Amino acid sequence: MLGPGASLRDVQSDALSGLRGHDTLLVARSGAGKTAVYAIATLLTGRLTVVVSPLLSLQRDQVGALRDAGLRADSVSSARSRPQRRAALQDAAAGRLDAILLAPEQLVRSEVLECLEQADVGLVVVDEAHCVSEWGHDFRPDYLAVAEVVPRLGRPRLLALTATASPRVQAEIVERLGMTDPHVLVRDADRPNIWLGVRHVPTARDRDDLVVRTVLEHHEPTVVYARTHGHTEALAEALTEAGRPTEAYHGGLAARERARVQDDFLSGRTDLLVATSAFGMGVDRADIRLVVHAGLPPSLDSYYQEVGRAGRDERPARAVALVLPGEVGLNRFLTTTAGPRPTSARAVLRAVAGGARSRYDVVAATGLAQRTASRALGALLDAGVLRADGDGYRTTTQDESAALRALQERRERLRAIDRSRVELVQTYADSSDCRRRLLLELLGESHPDRCGACDSCDAGTSVDVEDARLSGGQPVVHAQWGPGTVSAVEADRVTVLFDDRGYVTLDTAVALDSGLLTPR
Repeated sequence: MLGPGASLRDVQSDALSGLRGHDTLLVARSGAGKTAVYAIATLLTGRLTVVVSPLLSLQRDQVGALRDAGLRADSVSSARSRPQRRAALQDAAAGRLDAILLAPEQLVRSEVLECLEQADVGLVVVDEAHCVSEWGHDFRPDYLAVAEVVPRLGRPRLLALTATASPRVQAEIVERLGMTDPHVLVRDADRPNIWLGVRHVPTARDRDDLVVRTVLEHHEPTVVYARTHGHTEALAEALTEAGRPTEAYHGGLAARERARVQDDFLSGRTDLLVATSAFGMGVDRADIRLVVHAGLPPSLDSYYQEVGRAGRDERPARAVALVLPGEVGLNRFLTTTAGPRPTSARAVLRAVAGGARSRYDVVAATGLAQRTASRALGALLDAGVLRADGDGYRTTTQDESAALRALQERRERLRAIDRSRVELVQTYADSSDCRRRLLLELLGESHPDRCGACDSCDAGTSVDVEDARLSGGQPVVHAQWGPGTVSAVEADRVTVLFDDRGYVTLDTAVALDSGLLTPR
């Protein structure tokens, strides 16, 4: 949030300019001042801002920041009593609030929507917007309700915010939120104060020993990421035995214990934490100096989000990933492409064919849980079996068997894409070129120069890209796989994203000189 006498950053000015005439997607690193964008927009319009925010702890922080900025802000969540929720909604409807924050699942509650429909809503903010995308690393089907709610609120301006989103995730955010003529801003993804490194280790024992040695070398606030609950507990125990008292954090802990562990770390009462990816959104401690990955996550989006926990005070920090041979196989095993069950898909199809036009109609007609219905609707829309227009959902085919086949084909396509995302992480880990350049280009931001702050640059293996025939974001056509988009260009390799195959890394000279890959 801006302090007295502070000036707007370029990214904030660009986002505010975009909001004057467009729905806006802002992809900017943590600490870039995204909250200030909608705080200022709210002050300028004098109308209610609805903020969709996924975590209770995040909502509490945001309400506090908005109130510190002089805005009348409140929240509606399961952590508040029913009278408190009712009072906040009534204040919003009566114009006594400037901003109201709620979780996406609150949007499907009739009493919430009825109050918001009475309010003068000028802006809807979708925080952590990558959650709307199945390509993202934290898909939450409740976010799909936003596209239905916005028209019922008089179609106010829409602002979507996230710290990282690859080009494919950006496209899905825009589509699934129903953004109109969107202004897409990708800014400040780079965190130049964070040194990036990868260490390859032969065995799990070697990896865990190196985790302990690396942490013991740094007596500053540290987060270690592990893939499983058991590994988290084992590393925490090993570090504690080595003389650094360590807490473990994962989804298997009781909610009260998770909250205690997180609060102790974020408040500075503890300085060392071993966690799974459950320790993610809402984590905001400025002085974390080291992030260690005991194994890489299954996507670069989630990896960069976790790396970004370090150095939020802009001081130097380090991120080290320790990688085993065969990491790709483990990540493939841990990555699942779920999808709606056939019974749920049939129920939704029959409900829409029978006249259900909204998500609420579908839930009422099928008896499905709201989250189950949301997931099925999202999959059916993505498969082209359903379409959404101003009057709600419509089926595109009366042949139920054909619809279910289309859904299965979609699932197979997503499986192929998920596999490619896992292999993309391995490409990053195995690269001897500038890690920051490769990482940022794979996430959609141009970074042509060597960074000078990664293990490859330190070792002198980072090189200038000599083949200028391709560049990030460039459309290409593959002789077998059809149209694609260049994601990253290394010294002798190019990574291309194909719609049905996902990410593919090719030898640049061979692909171009043979005519296998043609620039457009």
